[in-house]
Amino acid sequence: MKESIFSSRAFAGKSALISGGTSGIGYAVAEIFLAGGARVALMGRNPDRGTDAWKRLAGDARALYSAGDVCRSADCRAAVEETVHAFGALDILVNAAGIYADGALESLSDEALDELIDVNEKGVARLTREALPHLRKNQGNIVNVASDAGLRGNYFCAAYAATKGAVIAFTRSLALETARDGVRVNAVAPADVMTPLTERQLDPHLPREDQLRTMARLYPMGRIGMPEEAAAVIAFLASSAAAWVTGSVYTVDGGLTA
Repeated sequence: MKESIFSSRAFAGKSALISGGTSGIGYAVAEIFLAGGARVALMGRNPDRGTDAWKRLAGDARALYSAGDVCRSADCRAAVEETVHAFGALDILVNAAGIYADGALESLSDEALDELIDVNEKGVARLTREALPHLRKNQGNIVNVASDAGLRGNYFCAAYAATKGAVIAFTRSLALETARDGVRVNAVAPADVMTPLTERQLDPHLPREDQLRTMARLYPMGRIGMPEEAAAVIAFLASSAAAWVTGSVYTVDGGLTA
């Protein structure tokens, strides 16, 4: 695991569930939480990827892989129950599972549209709904992974942007709903980050490095982000350092939306 910018006790005694925790930003968050003393459940729908992620965490006894799909309410319920059974509590929920689809709206099939909404929007709501009783009990917190596309328009990804805009509205509304219970709800809105999701956007018929350089030119800081950079902001929001932060959306985008 990479060295954490947080202290080795920053998350001591805390238990976290991370959807989409087997790769990309979700996995990077798991590394930070574990380095900070937390116990972590990685939820993902691909068992091979989940097992590999757990092995990359050196088979840490404070980590577990929970097979499940956020598109299924039963899987969300099982992931929460497995986390609580294994660790005794649930203090932090990170909704990092997500998919991407681009192209003109009229070229988007009903199936693709339904999947975007089911994973990116309803998946966040499903898992949060199952986790909330435990988070209320422990005055825990939630961090949702939205996108810069959810804050502003973006070319040829109207449906995707709409789902991430919904995550932002969900975050702000739920923060008001749960504030009196001591539950904080925040979100991060990353732009392009070097994850498998971003890799899948690249044209396999064109040079990869050329495409990445073209993408990087869009950013005032001259590069795209790394998973651990978005994960560090998520970890801050999940930590006691952000005890008076709720209903906020933090951009992590190299200045793109400035």
